[in-house]
Amino acid sequence: MRTHQCGELRPEHVGQQVTLAGWVASRREHGEKLAFVDLRDHTGVTQCVVDNVVDVRPEYVVQVTGVVASRPADSLNDRLATGGIEIQDCVVEILNVAEPPPFPVSERADQVVETTRLQHRYIDIRRERMQRNLRLRAAVNSAIRTAMESEGFVEVETPMLVPSTPEGAREFIVPSRQQPGSFYALPQSPQLFKQLLMVAGIDRYYQLARCLRDEDLRADRQYEFMQLDAEMSFVDQQDVHRVIGAAVVAAAKAAGQDPGEIVRMTWLEAMNRFGVDKPDLRFGMELADLTAVFAATEFKAFAGASTIKGINAAGMAEEMGRNKLDGLTDRAKKIGAKGLVWLKVAADGSLESPVAKFLSEAEQSALTASLDAKPGDLLLIVADEWATTCEVLGTLRNDLGRPPVHEGPYRFVWVIDFPMFVGVDEVSGRPRPGHHPFTQPHPDDVHMLETDPMKVRSQAYDLVLNGWELGSGSIRIHQPELQSRIFRILGISDEEAQKRFGFFLNPFKFGAPPHGGFGLGLDRLVAIFAGEENIREVIAFPKTQSGSDPMTNAPTPVAQKQLDDLGIRVLPPK
Repeated sequence: MRTHQCGELRPEHVGQQVTLAGWVASRREHGEKLAFVDLRDHTGVTQCVVDNVVDVRPEYVVQVTGVVASRPADSLNDRLATGGIEIQDCVVEILNVAEPPPFPVSERADQVVETTRLQHRYIDIRRERMQRNLRLRAAVNSAIRTAMESEGFVEVETPMLVPSTPEGAREFIVPSRQQPGSFYALPQSPQLFKQLLMVAGIDRYYQLARCLRDEDLRADRQYEFMQLDAEMSFVDQQDVHRVIGAAVVAAAKAAGQDPGEIVRMTWLEAMNRFGVDKPDLRFGMELADLTAVFAATEFKAFAGASTIKGINAAGMAEEMGRNKLDGLTDRAKKIGAKGLVWLKVAADGSLESPVAKFLSEAEQSALTASLDAKPGDLLLIVADEWATTCEVLGTLRNDLGRPPVHEGPYRFVWVIDFPMFVGVDEVSGRPRPGHHPFTQPHPDDVHMLETDPMKVRSQAYDLVLNGWELGSGSIRIHQPELQSRIFRILGISDEEAQKRFGFFLNPFKFGAPPHGGFGLGLDRLVAIFAGEENIREVIAFPKTQSGSDPMTNAPTPVAQKQLDDLGIRVLPPK
């Protein structure tokens, strides 16, 4: 029905007869019988000069046949790729009429209430921004598939109806009609199945997998999401990092981005330098350890604190009035700090602050040197337990310095050597796993599993881009004896482990190779490449933050007969 698409024609096509098809973007009258009709498809817009114009309105679907001509010099449009030509001598055929859309199919639709956009998502997707985002997503997926297959990976589809494993995130539960009272779960990830594929000798597995978690929605989380899921046999961490890194670099290049070098740092280094385990490397303002500076201080707020750290908000002293400083203090307290000390560096290099008089000249000098402070800088200090100090300053660092997702370079970082256990369960008194319980401990720390478990590092790792965690993975436990040892530390008996994970653990008795893998969030990756702050903008049909779909009205009640067939009775909410 067309010889070209709307965004393809250029001055070299002048004189050719062409046929285009698409939607009417706009119509401008020129005299009584002449009109300029802009025709749009996903590739762009072409201006058509129509004589004896038929009644065409915005969003009508039409076919236009005519001759390509150069635009007059005074009507060239540098904003359009097709702005140097137009179609003349047009014959227009209306393929379908359209009602006025609920909002304009233009970038102005970004100002429309999101619920309205999602209710009419099929209109929203016609916009250039959404077309660009979804086609970018397809290009990223294609690049990742090519990269994985070039490394010998085999794509295997894993089940969507799986047994419940409630120790992870909250699951979506599916009742079984044939076995009343029993339930499937929708997969949080293909974790168990991909490890079984390693036992089965697949060696290198990957999948662009759909995963589902019944967790509260936010800018970087949806109920259902897509991830690059991969598992490899006979590998160490560096092998996994190399393969996943190559796939991510290929995806970045397909998106027209320069990914730069993927650096590595330990979890401990990330926390000490940036205060978070997903550091944004695009800006400085790194945490500095000031504990030694104030080791002999008489300032009561610092005296006796186990950790004292600070950041330098360079050049921000003047813009931070007392109200904003009080806001920063309140923010620090809400995160868990006892307080926040601020000092401004005056033009003469002296420190201005209500607490400056409590600090000795030697302490002030050492402080400005440690934070490389200069006139106009704002210094923020927290004295508390190590974890609290890091968390508070890491949050303030991001609040004050983090640029929008689309600004600056793309800075990837592998964060490695996460703690094997994080905290203690209040009820059982047992350590809580930092990752899933099938994660291999660091070989240098295995001897401390029973004697000092909180010091044990794991072979877990995260890939972070511009402060967004893209995904996580680990080297897995492949020896049944070590797995049982980890379960006992977590308070899971052999009998309970067999009941909960027997289908997964039993195959490991028949020869499981050393293996490891990774799961990378494709929605987050594409959102960053697209310069979007919310992953809904790179998903064709997402849910709202409340978990609803305004277009289909899901979730909806079901017929009583369906509930009767499943043996389900709906109770009123408590």
